[in-house]
Amino acid sequence: MMMVDDVENGSMGPFVDRPRTFPAMRSKTYTPLVFRMLMGINVRVLIILLFLGLGAVFYIGARTSPIIVFVFTICIISFCFSIYLTKWVLDKDEGPLEMTQISDAIRDGAEGFFRTQYGTISKMAMLLAFVILSIYMFRSTTPQQESTGLGRTTNAFITVAAFLLGALCSGAAGYVGMWVSVRANVRVASAARRSAREALQIAVRAGGFSAIIVVGMAVLGVAILYATFYVYLGVDLPGSLKVTDLPLLLVGYGFGASFVALFAQLGGGIYTKAADVGADLVGKVEQGIPEDDPRNPAVIADLVGDNVGDCAARGADLFESIAAEIISAMILGGTMAQRCKIEDPSGFILFPLVVHSFDLVVSSIGILSIRGSRDAGVKVPVEDPMAILQKGYSVTIFFAILAFGASTRWLLYTEQAPTAWLNFALCGLVGIITAYLFVWITKYYTDYKHEPVRTLALSSATGHGTNIIAGVSLGLESTALPVLVISVSIISAYWLGHTSGLIDSSGAPTGGLFGTAVATMGMLSTAAYVLTMDMFGPIADNAGGIAEMSQQPESVREITDLLDAVGNTTKATTKGFAIGSAALASFLLFSAYMDEVAAFSGNPFKEVDIAIPEVFVGGLLGSMLIFVFSAWACSAVGRTAQEVVNEVRRQFIERPGIMDYKEKPDYGRCVAIVASASLREMIKPGALAIISPIAVGFIFKLLGRLTDHPLLGAKVVASMLMFATVSGILMALFLNTAGGAWDNAKKFIETGALGGKGSDCHKAAVTGDTVGDPFKDTAGPSIHVLIKMLATITLVMAPIFL
Repeated sequence: MMMVDDVENGSMGPFVDRPRTFPAMRSKTYTPLVFRMLMGINVRVLIILLFLGLGAVFYIGARTSPIIVFVFTICIISFCFSIYLTKWVLDKDEGPLEMTQISDAIRDGAEGFFRTQYGTISKMAMLLAFVILSIYMFRSTTPQQESTGLGRTTNAFITVAAFLLGALCSGAAGYVGMWVSVRANVRVASAARRSAREALQIAVRAGGFSAIIVVGMAVLGVAILYATFYVYLGVDLPGSLKVTDLPLLLVGYGFGASFVALFAQLGGGIYTKAADVGADLVGKVEQGIPEDDPRNPAVIADLVGDNVGDCAARGADLFESIAAEIISAMILGGTMAQRCKIEDPSGFILFPLVVHSFDLVVSSIGILSIRGSRDAGVKVPVEDPMAILQKGYSVTIFFAILAFGASTRWLLYTEQAPTAWLNFALCGLVGIITAYLFVWITKYYTDYKHEPVRTLALSSATGHGTNIIAGVSLGLESTALPVLVISVSIISAYWLGHTSGLIDSSGAPTGGLFGTAVATMGMLSTAAYVLTMDMFGPIADNAGGIAEMSQQPESVREITDLLDAVGNTTKATTKGFAIGSAALASFLLFSAYMDEVAAFSGNPFKEVDIAIPEVFVGGLLGSMLIFVFSAWACSAVGRTAQEVVNEVRRQFIERPGIMDYKEKPDYGRCVAIVASASLREMIKPGALAIISPIAVGFIFKLLGRLTDHPLLGAKVVASMLMFATVSGILMALFLNTAGGAWDNAKKFIETGALGGKGSDCHKAAVTGDTVGDPFKDTAGPSIHVLIKMLATITLVMAPIFL
């Protein structure tokens, strides 16, 4: 992907005073095959097909449950709202020619990498689907499935279909995140020439479009799958599958979503941070040029990386978080309804879908609450963007609490325990408070308005080493408060569910686990708005890069720098939110795994004894997996960054005119290096995550046969899952917070504090930021996905461990 036109010729005068042209990396922009096929169809035919599709969806929904029809309706309305947001954003101007040319280069690079990366992932997904099909064709079935005639073949094809649909939707979620960001960045940069408030509003609404689509697709995908299986399998008819057993057939969807999200996060994270590290080490530290300076050969690769690493990967990450949480809560709701012999269990099973449907509504209100200044022509004092975003989040939380209370009364009321719904509403409140606390804690440790980051910045004054020591210690300390919050929320929600009054046939309380499921739903009940804040970050970062490269006035760069610093904080808070929800969701998936093992084996499986040597070893292996996975992810960034550093140094040596704006850098070479390296490097850690639990379960299953312990394989895998989840939560919290703090310590110094840009203090802070880059944007976010994927893969593969 070589660039074909010159940025400027050697006879140009001062660089600042001349327009710059940035070539496209391909002769024409890339459009996915599906969209090309749709654009080739006559509009009237397309409208007819659309109405037929909607009719089929609503027909299946009507045959399933009125609740499903409600969910479908909310999702369709939300998609229409997202179209409105898209039109609003795209109607904004793109600014002068030099801005659009840079934006086009970023868009072409991002779309080109996305096409190659997801082509690789889709091939691996098809291979894994074949493996799953083969395993399921020879696996055992549960007594319930045998009694309803749901044979191995049907079960195999259902699981594979769910897996492929989950993978497809996760990929689409990633594409949507990237599609909007590469179009909004230049519009935000252009708006920054007028006002900070307008730039903020465009970035938020662009992020909102992506967030609404991601959450809507997660909800709609599970709802369509559930309704289709309900109708196809004749659920609740005499001699057929019971509705309480249906959610177990959906686990393939969660696994497919996790599989794609893991490789998207790994590949995108390696790409963006290798380019960023390479650009910073040579550009800022060695050459002393500003961030996103057009003379830096790695700058386009860095800006492309923001889109494929932060936007596309985070869209897939949050998609699989919501999908995994919905499915695990549906399984637990069905299990509890069956034990309590509730007459109509559909409310308990479909409750997660309704909660996330309301999430779309309340988050849309929060997004619309952020408005631009009434008169764009009047210069007003720059407001704190974080305060504006926090106000929107507060609005979202207020309506989420109201919607959650209404949902519990509607769906979780039962004559057997008339006040149970109130307990579950309080569980939801626990989850919402947990989400808010996670956002606040992460903001405290990563925002330079607070003491931890300022102390970290001050440590840079005494050198690179003290900066690293201070950053590591800050990251380690930052694990304490989130763990305490998670612990309190799990115990509180379990206790509220346990005392809800729901009892099984033996009179034992059974609502505890479902209470934790409801708390997880509460935590994710504002997920669309939180994802909006996350998408805001890379869009603002790109806007700053475009403003710098197109040599906009300092006032414009000040606005984009302010938005970028806030974006770093919102990205960090979203990662904190994501790991908190991952912790709760993994706890639910672990419980669902134990229920599934009990169903397949016919033996109770309620606890795991780590005093058994083999089970303890499984736990050690689970903890080791997290550390080795993190090491491989970070080393992949390091190796790729070395290639970028060598290439940028080579260009500065061989083309000395670059520094005087007399020769153009070869941006395309750096893009090609990071693209090929990230695709190569993502395979090893990804394969480790997928193969490890299957290999451990199978080996200990064989050992159990030899020692006459039939459930040994399942117990060892359960231990591995528990220890990996605990280690993963702590590791991700450390990596995310330390990386975010290092980044904002550098931003704080760049505001003019402690000597400002170019000082020795700034160079030490850049070193810390460089160390933190793979922490916060590659290894940390990948662990979120890893611990949920371990849970979903064990759910899918549970029968082969017995």
